[in-house]
Amino acid sequence: MKLTILGSGSPEAYARRASSGYLVEVGDDLILFDCGGGVFDNLLKSGRLPSDITHIVFSHLHSDHMMDYARLVHAAWDEGGAPVRVFGPSPVKAVTEGYFGPDGVLAHDLRARTGLPQSQEVWVARGGTLPRPWPAPIVQEIKAGQDIEGGNWKIQSCHAPHAQPFLDGMAFALVSAGRKFVYSGDAGLCPEIAELTADADLLLHWCYRPEGEMVSPSMAAKTPTPSEIGRMAKQAGVRSLILTHFRKHMDKPECHERSVQHASTAFGQPVTVAEDLQEIQIQAFHEPSDPASDQGI
Repeated sequence: MKLTILGSGSPEAYARRASSGYLVEVGDDLILFDCGGGVFDNLLKSGRLPSDITHIVFSHLHSDHMMDYARLVHAAWDEGGAPVRVFGPSPVKAVTEGYFGPDGVLAHDLRARTGLPQSQEVWVARGGTLPRPWPAPIVQEIKAGQDIEGGNWKIQSCHAPHAQPFLDGMAFALVSAGRKFVYSGDAGLCPEIAELTADADLLLHWCYRPEGEMVSPSMAAKTPTPSEIGRMAKQAGVRSLILTHFRKHMDKPECHERSVQHASTAFGQPVTVAEDLQEIQIQAFHEPSDPASDQGI
């Protein structure tokens, strides 16, 4: 199981970090958790093609977690890829229809690409056949607590407190061959996430607020600090912890260093901050670690 960080940032426009996107390779499947702005370009930089993605799983439907969704699906379709399987909370079906449906925002483009003789000629020259269908991702809306089953893996989900009641949010645990990877989505700490996280080989947890930053009580409840995340992870028996979703001001050297220090002290072992295009081999706890290949995870 291999994790590639395609976006470790926030909604802020920031050259160092794309918005949220995390690619996990398990067996023959490439599962993309969220698809925010900049994720598409980082996917290409990582050496993959849009049509390589087999599954997209959305934690919630904030724009910084799905801005590149239409671009990815459209590009995979243009490569002749198989329809991607998409999972996420409602209204992801309506969002998809709003892009690719007969009255969607891309309908004029799709009519031209599938109906114009010159476009048909290009498509056939690339190995396609006519008539050319429109993009048709296979979308399944899920609720917290539902599982997603793959051939040799399973994704468990739970409630993640974030933007309710306007948006539903979920956290996910991907389990395969004795390995367990947990992605928190954007989440305040809660018993459901602590339970989902138990004994994870790697926890990737959002961190939107550094230690000591003053916010309202309602904001504080949804934005755990590095030390709060570290304590939760330690209590849950997590093997390795990476913080992500860093904002611009959190990357100032003194703030970045304090965040790592506070999280590591609370967790009881070194914690790192995700960086775009970083690759991590996720090993089960009983497997020997090869620092040269897995960056210590």
